[in-house]
Amino acid sequence: MSHSQESAEVVALQAVAWMAGNEEMLPVFLGATGASEADMRAGVGDPAFLGALLDFIMMDDAWVTAFCDAQGLPYDAPMRARMALPGGGDVHWT
Repeated sequence: MSHSQESAEVVALQAVAWMAGNEEMLPVFLGATGASEADMRAGVGDPAFLGALLDFIMMDDAWVTAFCDAQGLPYDAPMRARMALPGGGDVHWT
């Protein structure tokens, strides 16, 4: 089941809220990306930023699990949402 861009953005906005409220993850995200909290606030309207946030969460299965458990989402929701956002199409290496 694929996401529309609108439903993908809803999942990504849930990820922003989860990240912003996570005292352990937020500094890791900000430090790794160089983003500030102001950048996060500005990024909520940017589908490319939302996709990048999902990319970050998907770097670690424990982060995916924690996010999905907190939001009541299936574990493949971040990946499906990411695929519907700019730059998230299937990558074909050959």
